[in-house]
Amino acid sequence: MGGEQTITALRFAPLLPGWLLLALALACALAVALAAWRRARGVLWRTAAFAVLLLWLAGPRLLQESRQGLRDIALLVVDQTASMQIGDRAALAEAARAAIVAQAAKLPDLDLRSVVVPEAGNAGTRLFAAIDRALADIPRARLAGIIAITDGQVHDIPKPASAPFGGAPLHVLIPARGEETDRRLRIIEAPGYGIVGQPVQLRVAIEDLGVAHPAATARLTIRQDGAPPRVEQVPVGAPITLSVPITRAGPTVVALQAETLPGAVSDLNSRAVVSINGVRDRLRVLLVSGEPHPGERTWRRLLKADPSVDLVHFTILRPPEKDDLTPLNQLALIAFPVRELFQVKIRQFDLIILDRFQNRGILPPAYLRNIADYVRQGGALLLSVGPEFNGLDSLAATPLGAVLPASPTGLDSGVVEGPFRPLVTALGTRDPVTQGLAGWQDGQPPRWGEWYRHIAVNDVHGQVVMRAPDGQPLLVLDHVEKGRVALLLSDQIWLWSRGHEGGGPQAELLRRIAHWLMREPELEENALTAEASGGRLLIERRSLDPAPPGPVSVTDPDGHRQSLALQPTGPGRASVSLPASTPGVWQASDGTRSVYAAVAAADPLEFADLRATATKLAPIVAASGGSTHWLVPAGAPELRRVASGAATAGAHWIGLRENHDHVVTGIAALPLLPPWLALTLILGLALLAWHREGR
Repeated sequence: MGGEQTITALRFAPLLPGWLLLALALACALAVALAAWRRARGVLWRTAAFAVLLLWLAGPRLLQESRQGLRDIALLVVDQTASMQIGDRAALAEAARAAIVAQAAKLPDLDLRSVVVPEAGNAGTRLFAAIDRALADIPRARLAGIIAITDGQVHDIPKPASAPFGGAPLHVLIPARGEETDRRLRIIEAPGYGIVGQPVQLRVAIEDLGVAHPAATARLTIRQDGAPPRVEQVPVGAPITLSVPITRAGPTVVALQAETLPGAVSDLNSRAVVSINGVRDRLRVLLVSGEPHPGERTWRRLLKADPSVDLVHFTILRPPEKDDLTPLNQLALIAFPVRELFQVKIRQFDLIILDRFQNRGILPPAYLRNIADYVRQGGALLLSVGPEFNGLDSLAATPLGAVLPASPTGLDSGVVEGPFRPLVTALGTRDPVTQGLAGWQDGQPPRWGEWYRHIAVNDVHGQVVMRAPDGQPLLVLDHVEKGRVALLLSDQIWLWSRGHEGGGPQAELLRRIAHWLMREPELEENALTAEASGGRLLIERRSLDPAPPGPVSVTDPDGHRQSLALQPTGPGRASVSLPASTPGVWQASDGTRSVYAAVAAADPLEFADLRATATKLAPIVAASGGSTHWLVPAGAPELRRVASGAATAGAHWIGLRENHDHVVTGIAALPLLPPWLALTLILGLALLAWHREGR
């Protein structure tokens, strides 16, 4: 094939429709038969005349065709999805591909086209989609066969039909020794979030694939955020339920590892990782306003606007010194439930806010000591103070003063009056509570409204993140043993909520303060975080230390460790990103803190079954007349050309069909009985017949 050929053949182009020509032939046959029955003279000449007439009407032609032979096309499909990277499959597949290409180059009249099956996201191995795209411009009459190098885990296999590729065979080469086994740890049900302080339930199952007699039980190792692992003996093939405690807000990473199955193709499928986001159910906030004032409504609106907050709010309208001997049953006031709030139920609150509260005998020292103990044991306290903080009844002079991050001066000059704009300190530009507040840009005047009063303090400890122009602190954050305290040294923030001189970010600032007090992970000032997304791992370090960040140590799920330098991305922030293709738990550590991130399989369908198998493709291979070959230990089979209808494979060889397809490049037609010759013969034979009959 492939050269120029000339084919000569006899063809007919009738001058009459077929039915009419057949009727005429029958009439001639009857006339000849009648003459022969009567023994008429000249019957042979009459028969010859009729024969020439019918032959002329049939239009005999000598047809000469010039043909150009076409080369056959074979398709080589190479699976390069994620499962083909297991073990030495990729190397075996590449060796087989090179061998097939080299052999095909030596076969006459054959072109080999190669296509690659890439990773398809969450769709698995789309082998036949790649074949269909490649066959779109290959005529079926020229297709010699399809050779697919794959592990057999294909997820778009069509229903087998007779001769699915126009009679061309499909040969499958599998880079393995034979059918493989694997152990799979399958996550049946896993919640995306859990309530802090309450356990969540995981449903998992261990399954042995390709094993004739699976084990009865297997060990399951459970690790949670780097804590010491716990090991349980669980049944194989049956779903089990695991209880996972959620101890903190933010992501909780749970790593599961099933005992390795002897002879399994990989242990990748025997491990799984789940990330559960811990959230607080309902945040219970106690707000106590010491007296009615314009800023009281700001606090209430802010807290009531958050649907996750249960607010308990009391305003002291009638302090003890205003005793006018009015009977209690005649007062339209609710008695302040001091004992219930500050002794019986104090531990139920996530945050206590004291807004312009002064000690006027409302809270006995024992209850104030309860608040201080509540903070030391992990509670959160926010004080927003005004002139009362500098007076004789200041909370700083009570047992609560031991947990406050500053003390009032107690002088007449302690209440500073006059317009000013709050400033963010150098430390505040690095602290997430005040970092990036709308209206503030380091080195430029703030673009927010003025306040008119703040309280001067001394003995300051903690983090001063906002200050007045005179250098006095405005917002101080402090860690007190297990708890946290925030002190806002002005009662003028409500002016921002009223839009005074353009207003300011009071809602965002107060929200950040409250959530920092309640340990929102995103507002931790010194933290190391790791997040996996899009096949990459992003590690970020937040720190109040202005020194250059040190390196982080990253450990992948296989135990390989590497040290990476963090690159500054902003005040108090540095990060590094790296590829994270291996599914499982990744660990990052800066020497002080360790964090964990869950990397899920990029294509869960692709990793659902890692065994090399011929079972899935067997029906369509059989329907096409192809064959399946294991590449271990023999390697790629020999290529042969076979005639159409012949056997297409043997133990160590595969056949590609010879199609002999061609295109016609020229046609020459020569009439064998032109009209002038036909008429001459017909008239001559008719005259001879008449002459013979007339004697």
